[in-house]
Amino acid sequence: MKYSTVLTGAGFMMYEMRQVCKLKLQGMTDEEVRKKVFEENIFQYNKMSSLKRSFPYLLKRVNSLDDTLMTMMVDEPIEVGKVINLYSIMKTDCLFFDFMNEVVKEPLQNNKTILEKKDVNVFFVEKEEQSEFIANLADSTKARLKSAFMKVLLEVGMIKDLKSRELRHLLMDGDVKNHLIQIGDIQYVQAMGE
Repeated sequence: MKYSTVLTGAGFMMYEMRQVCKLKLQGMTDEEVRKKVFEENIFQYNKMSSLKRSFPYLLKRVNSLDDTLMTMMVDEPIEVGKVINLYSIMKTDCLFFDFMNEVVKEPLQNNKTILEKKDVNVFFVEKEEQSEFIANLADSTKARLKSAFMKVLLEVGMIKDLKSRELRHLLMDGDVKNHLIQIGDIQYVQAMGE
């Protein structure tokens, strides 16, 4: 999977993920879901232009989940859904997975309480050296990526706020953790600090 900047325009989208999971569990195809979302404006968006850009990524995230995870996303409490949503972002966004695995995991495992700004910056410098795609991004795009990554951590509850960057351990439901391990995705569980 190649690196992308899609997270700058898609964000966490928890409500939208749950709605699309419901439709997929009803047996709808991707095209039927797309049609329903746009014709009925089920997300209640004022501007459809932003949704048109983010919807393919949203659908890709939902399609990365199996029926068990989609069912948990819909039926379980919101905190369980947030963890599944985080997993789907890592599963479909290689750069974000690397960020979780290389920047967030270690401080959590070593009980560090702050996600240092310099650690985030060092990550991007290293990626510039490893990836021509990242090296060619405008500084403003890299800044938006850093911001998008931090907002995802905030939404899922892994940082207390954007200013202090105080890290918190993710409360992962045992059934979700066991299912991810069972389907061979232990690296995503570990990247979440488990």
